[in-house]
Amino acid sequence: MDSGQLTRLGAEQTLHHLSAEYLSWEHRLQLMGAGFAVYTAVFLLSHILSMALSHTYNSLLAKEKVFWNLAVTRGVFGLQSIVAGLRTLTEDSMLSRDRVNGQEDWSWFHILTATGFFVFENVALHTSSLVFWSFDMPLATHHFFALAGYAGAVVWDSTGHFLPMVTLLMEMSTPFTCISWMLLKAGYAHTSFWKANQWVMIHMFHCRMVLSYYMWYFSCTHWREINAHVSLPQRLLFFPGLVLLTFVLNPIWTHKKTMQLLNPVDWNFGNKPVPVNGPKKGKSHKE
Repeated sequence: MDSGQLTRLGAEQTLHHLSAEYLSWEHRLQLMGAGFAVYTAVFLLSHILSMALSHTYNSLLAKEKVFWNLAVTRGVFGLQSIVAGLRTLTEDSMLSRDRVNGQEDWSWFHILTATGFFVFENVALHTSSLVFWSFDMPLATHHFFALAGYAGAVVWDSTGHFLPMVTLLMEMSTPFTCISWMLLKAGYAHTSFWKANQWVMIHMFHCRMVLSYYMWYFSCTHWREINAHVSLPQRLLFFPGLVLLTFVLNPIWTHKKTMQLLNPVDWNFGNKPVPVNGPKKGKSHKE
């Protein structure tokens, strides 16, 4: 049996392993819509609860409030992504046995809901850019590649899910980034908890860099299989995106977060000075 027959046999086994519902476009669209709806709900719930409970939130500018709620939403998605990525790397599954063609029902769930999240992210980012007349080119580029890459995994559905699921693990720093920024705005950047979270976050950014090197190693050692079984549009999206992450975004973000530990400023809003020790004493408020 030649390698082509083995590949076809592996693909047939993968399809047989999947539930029929994940092969249905109706089910895929429902899960993508559910992902969009759930993370939109997280955004709105963050706004409602923060408005009711947080003095800091109510004192923010409108643009900062949007960023606050986006930070919370991204933090929740980061938790989902950490679970998905670690499961991919540690569990014995079709993804680990056939890293180029392997798929699982649970990987389809994460691919589809992540696509819904990235639709939400792009809608929120560009709506905010129009409303507040601002534009973050690195973030917009990152979100474009994320949405296009995961939408491509849905369209070209015979491709394995190992690389897309490992890519989700890049979100490992996001929950800590969320905590860091919210505490920064509340004036707790000089507390031991904020500094400890900052150290963990910086470590997560270094882990992101190591993960990007692993993805290059995997791609080089499986280059022939990737060229044979991953569609050209997906390769044209994945590898420029990986170049951007490896050599531009990860180093820039790691440097900025490290400098922020030494000099706590809000570099998302023009290095805006942050309050010290929280709101003024003597005022009754909820935090």
